[in-house]
Amino acid sequence: MQHKLYSITEVSQIIKAKDFISSADAGIRNISFDSRKLVDVETTLFFALRGRRDGHDFIAEVYEAGVRNFVVSSETSMLKRCRDANFLLVADTTIALQELTAAHRQQFSYPVIGITGSNGKTIVKEWLYQLLAPEKNIVRSPKSYNSQIGVPLSVWSMTEEQTLGLFEAGVSKVGEMASLESIIKPTIGVLTNIGEAHNEGFANRIEKIEEKLELFKNVDLFIYSPKYLEGYTKTIPGKKQFTWAWNSPADLKITDEEVLEEKYLFLRGFFHDRDVQCVVPFIDAASVENAIICWATMLALGYLPEDADKRLEKLQPVKMRLELKNGINNCSIIDDSYSADISSLAIALDFLKQQNQHLKRTVILSDILEAGVDHEDLYERIAQLLDSKGVDRLIGVGKEIGQHAGKFKQDTVFFESTNNLLNHLEELKLFNETILLKGARSFEFEKVSKMLTHKVHETVLEINLNALENNLNYYKSQLKPGVKLMVMVKAFSYGSGSFEIANLLQFNKVDYLAVAYADEGVTLRKAGITLPIMVMNPDVLGFDVMVEHGLEPEIYSFRVLRDFVNVLKLKGIENYPVHIKLDTGMHRLGFMLSDTTALVEELTGCSYLKIVSAFSHLVASEDPASDDFTKNQLADFTYMTGQLESALQYSFIRHISNTSGISRHPEAQMDMVRLGIGLYGFDSSYKNRRSPLETVTVLKTSISQIKELQAGDSVGYNRRGILRTDGKIATVKIGYADGYNRRLGNGNGKMMVNGQVVPTIGNICMDMCMLNITGISAAEGDEVIVFNEVVRVEDIASQLETIPYEVLTGVSERVKRIYFYE
Repeated sequence: MQHKLYSITEVSQIIKAKDFISSADAGIRNISFDSRKLVDVETTLFFALRGRRDGHDFIAEVYEAGVRNFVVSSETSMLKRCRDANFLLVADTTIALQELTAAHRQQFSYPVIGITGSNGKTIVKEWLYQLLAPEKNIVRSPKSYNSQIGVPLSVWSMTEEQTLGLFEAGVSKVGEMASLESIIKPTIGVLTNIGEAHNEGFANRIEKIEEKLELFKNVDLFIYSPKYLEGYTKTIPGKKQFTWAWNSPADLKITDEEVLEEKYLFLRGFFHDRDVQCVVPFIDAASVENAIICWATMLALGYLPEDADKRLEKLQPVKMRLELKNGINNCSIIDDSYSADISSLAIALDFLKQQNQHLKRTVILSDILEAGVDHEDLYERIAQLLDSKGVDRLIGVGKEIGQHAGKFKQDTVFFESTNNLLNHLEELKLFNETILLKGARSFEFEKVSKMLTHKVHETVLEINLNALENNLNYYKSQLKPGVKLMVMVKAFSYGSGSFEIANLLQFNKVDYLAVAYADEGVTLRKAGITLPIMVMNPDVLGFDVMVEHGLEPEIYSFRVLRDFVNVLKLKGIENYPVHIKLDTGMHRLGFMLSDTTALVEELTGCSYLKIVSAFSHLVASEDPASDDFTKNQLADFTYMTGQLESALQYSFIRHISNTSGISRHPEAQMDMVRLGIGLYGFDSSYKNRRSPLETVTVLKTSISQIKELQAGDSVGYNRRGILRTDGKIATVKIGYADGYNRRLGNGNGKMMVNGQVVPTIGNICMDMCMLNITGISAAEGDEVIVFNEVVRVEDIASQLETIPYEVLTGVSERVKRIYFYE
């Protein structure tokens, strides 16, 4: 499974670079564009990509990590400073990355399946992997790597040992697919569907179809459903086509379906005039269509209908996102046990590495079941990965991994089976550590996850860390060069967590964090967060602990200033970093304009304090009607900070802009901005226009019981809920102790059951409430959505005459938080 080693001169020729080569014998096996995700640095080629962040700014950091090969698009000063490094200069580093991986693709002649469509790409790819793996050694896109950067990284993993490639491609506008086609060069094409996703990037549906079909322009076989190409009049791609359809002429014509045991769907149809059938273990429409696409693909590839049927019935759900959960014995559990392969292991290990809440990192890893792979080389690579990502202990499960024990530098212990591990779990003394679970499906690591995870309330708040990261990057893209970013993580990160969010922010290199109280900052310090942290509500009783943990207080009054100086005098500490709060109109905390002269006098010559920033707070940055007030705030702030800077005779960071200020007032960015609720997907400046932000949090619960009631029956305390007609109610596991406000009872609140929005009925109880699900198909145990992108937090807040902040921070800490990362 050894990847081809390219010489640096080969690479230079492929990407047509102007080269500055100091070591011509350098070999390239790995490519990277992220300074935080490096492995085998001696054979790594770093691409300094330009995007929301400029990769050229991180060359020094990557060089310090040991990388000596770089692709750049400007003659950086590092050319002269790094005499022992190789630099390849190109016009566009992204195009160079694509050219190199396209050339790598041309080295292999085995079949490659390219998959695109509006939805279902990743599921179809993963299911085809399950279905075809018994006789194929498959290389595939890790997770949903289908972008202009993700596709090159996927294709680069091709080696001679494999016999089939499975790659997905995603586009959001015209002109993107051509470059992906040149990299993947599929020989077989699969179109999942044409839907509404990314409509804004295309003039019309036909233009979207044309762009998607660009991927298949050179395929030998194209598999699709004609209904998704209706109205398309140009030539259908492919030397040969295979079609599927419901009750319409097609190579695979599906004619009938029947639900079996409430969880299987029996499908019948005709394949080339032959009666065929199959059973799939799903009944929802999206999964059924994805399974039919896989059925059609198997038949098109020549599999016998009987064999396809047997395999389709055993399809397993695809869980593409890893989960971060609280575990027993003060452990954090990263559950990524849906599959085990080298590509997804690398991604999971990167996520493990960014966790700082525990000093120890442990990996529980099963055998990697990749057919036709040289195990000596495979486990050598795994050992190298574990070492480069700072793993302290490896717990191996399976008959193969233990045979390579000598390759691993970590503390190791091996078990032949999952049951064997479970029987000895207590002996492992797992305590105060971050544990990554990574197991092939056949090892059933969900049993291990269940044993290691806290047994808590079934109501869960899911936090999508990818969405949060995307929102963070959006606001970063709005900043002028050099402007720093402080992120607010007060109030349990608006209900979303503590170190879990801070770890991601530290990994993404924000400049500052801000908390409300000292104990929040101490919690982050104990969880390994090293970023500067500002405390917005310091208290004299907490000054000692703040100094002990390197926390920086907001100084908002003469009383706080003098109290803190007295503490520093007693400790003999000088130049301690503090932040001066100025009141320019909020009239909450801070020094007023009239205090400026006295404040200057107090601070001048005070050797105990070092002013690292002065800041204020915009009162109504989201409101166009208050823009004049905002301008006055900026003028007052500029005057006050100017007086301070002149007196102190040194400069400091100035910041006044908040979430909506970033969106609406670029002139207010100054030296730093403070990002708050926008990180979690809410920005009130987007009330009347489309928001670019993604939904970060989803609150879920489940149905405990369903009852059939008659017209006139009452529901809940005080008989407030009355059923007007015969109907059905569901009791769900959330109440006001979980943060679901009592005012949302009696039909005011809405939740989603199996895709249908239903009202509450009766009063909200402490631990549960009731929904009117009359006419809705549901069963006890079914998932219920309390809020997401459909049942929106903003709408709940509006009903309660409050703001999203209160709804989010009101979610009780007894509600389990699960963090997803892809």
